[in-house]
Amino acid sequence: MALAQKLGAPLQLLFEGEGHIITVELKNGDSYRGVLTEAEDTMNCQLKEVTLTNREGRVQRLEHVFLRGGTIKFIVLPDILKQAPILKRISQIRESKSKSSNKPTSVKSARSSGKK
Repeated sequence: MALAQKLGAPLQLLFEGEGHIITVELKNGDSYRGVLTEAEDTMNCQLKEVTLTNREGRVQRLEHVFLRGGTIKFIVLPDILKQAPILKRISQIRESKSKSSNKPTSVKSARSSGKK
């Protein structure tokens, strides 16, 4: 788990999506929808029970696919991942930063301290 803490939030969220149905669009316009069975640090993804919709709109059913991370344009994850622990931690960090930035800071100018 120590490695997962070093990864960024998008990759951690992708790993949380394993076992869920996702949609992946590639840079060439093809769209894959299926169950994410495995994701890697390089965003390589393995899906099963896949529906492929190519850029012309033709649909195919595939049992398994491996998608190379470098060819991925974007990934649509299920709404249930809005409750993922990584997103809750990010919200807590943002709240604490906004609270600390709203605190008044005591800055003394040279004039108020008597220096010229």
